[in-house]
Amino acid sequence: MKPSLPVPYNNPNKKTVSEKPKEGLALLIGQDITALEEQLGTPARIDESLYGFQWYIYNQDYSHYFQVGVENKQVVTIYAVGENLDVAPFEIGQPVEEIFNTQYIDTNINLDINGNSYRFELNDNDLNLRPMVQLGDIYVQLYIDKFTGNLSSVRFLNTQTLVKQRPYELVYSGELIEPPAPSEDTWKIIEYGTAKEIFDITNVLRMRHNLKPLIWDEITAEVAFGHSKDMYENNDFSHTSKKFGDLATRLKTAQVDFVAAGENIAANYTDGPAVVEGWLNSTSHRESLFNKDYSHLGVGVYQKYYTQNFIQKVEQ
Repeated sequence: MKPSLPVPYNNPNKKTVSEKPKEGLALLIGQDITALEEQLGTPARIDESLYGFQWYIYNQDYSHYFQVGVENKQVVTIYAVGENLDVAPFEIGQPVEEIFNTQYIDTNINLDINGNSYRFELNDNDLNLRPMVQLGDIYVQLYIDKFTGNLSSVRFLNTQTLVKQRPYELVYSGELIEPPAPSEDTWKIIEYGTAKEIFDITNVLRMRHNLKPLIWDEITAEVAFGHSKDMYENNDFSHTSKKFGDLATRLKTAQVDFVAAGENIAANYTDGPAVVEGWLNSTSHRESLFNKDYSHLGVGVYQKYYTQNFIQKVEQ
């Protein structure tokens, strides 16, 4: 039985725009990379994104896992999911009811940038599972785990990055801010980085639920990539490929030894973090994410098609 989430309610005493927090990761928005690395150290790796910024990945400790988006040497966005991070004025694991009682949650987000007007329109699903609040001059997207009723992760963004990512239905007048179109080679770099982010975030969530982290399996990742590419090229969103068969067939063709296997697929999400948060709120996908028997994971991304292949390896 699915839990019933509270409904956002804006009483007249709530401020429509809260103050920017005086502590926590949100303060990094707008800072340069020198200040970033002085405070947080060198990232474990740097991934390319689809939106003109680079992701600085801090995955050295999954309980403090976060990604910092840097464009033109300035922090423009942060995705934070590690449960021990300071994401003031929120807390990872915070009951959604507390958030809805204290924050102004609007169905419309209105922005004006250089004379151009933008309005994001949030539907009921957006409001319940990934609402947005404004804190001073930054915006915060809140990812809610509907099965626990708690805050799963947060994403801080500046206005330009919000418009480029377009996480909600958008109505605008004037010029639309567009990220640069990636070349074929850049797409490959983006796809690989996104796959690794999905892997990391999956393990963050598994450890949060007292499960062992999964081990990356390269051959299984190649199988997953092949399926994402096949779905894209044939416009066929399915677990069973007309050409390559179901998951078991594809794994056997690649000579992957396994006792059990599972698969999550998705398409047209903003990026890796958004994909995993989407799977988290789906019963069947969640079962794969939190299956205690799986030991290894391969992730494959092609354009905006995403595949996770979980396996339980044969014990040696």
